[in-house]
Amino acid sequence: MAPFRTLTGVAAPLPIANIDTDMLLSAKFLKTVSRAGLGKGLFHALRVDEAVRERPDFILNRDPWRQARILIALDNFGCGSSREHAPWALLDFGISCIIAPSFADIFYGNCFKNGILPITLPRATIDLLMAEAADSTSATMTIDLAAGTITHAGGVLAFTLDAQRRERLLGGVDDIALALTFEGAIAAQEARIREDAPWLADARL
Repeated sequence: MAPFRTLTGVAAPLPIANIDTDMLLSAKFLKTVSRAGLGKGLFHALRVDEAVRERPDFILNRDPWRQARILIALDNFGCGSSREHAPWALLDFGISCIIAPSFADIFYGNCFKNGILPITLPRATIDLLMAEAADSTSATMTIDLAAGTITHAGGVLAFTLDAQRRERLLGGVDDIALALTFEGAIAAQEARIREDAPWLADARL
């Protein structure tokens, strides 16, 4: 997992509440375990019509928001099923930071497992950032995770994050990498089991 430290990019406004994981990536795109290429299915029903032609009114089909790295949305982002393909699709599209008043719990956890920074801010602040993001001249923002700040057209504002999750994002430490930090202790425990209880070490499940 790539470390998340600072991010400067275009923020795309999406003033929709209860964006669920099926809206993010519908079930027809879940036939793969590969993360590559899922970005084309992100917000598929909103991005294209029945003839698979781009809908020109959708924000991610317009410049400069085609290159969005940040998404600003409303309450309960990521609700619905627990599909991890949804954050994979966001990352493959290029979005690695989501700002919203609230997130669904499982999606929120999946963000940290995949290197996405979810930022929770009050609705009034979201409305301010949403308005700036809707204007191409003020849509570019900078996220500094170490400092806990968002630099935007109107100034600099602070956000807070659980310290452990913050450190894991800064270091690019996913669940597998975290487990490997205990590799020595795991090996020592296995050696003790082989010594003290060899019948357990030789057991086959």
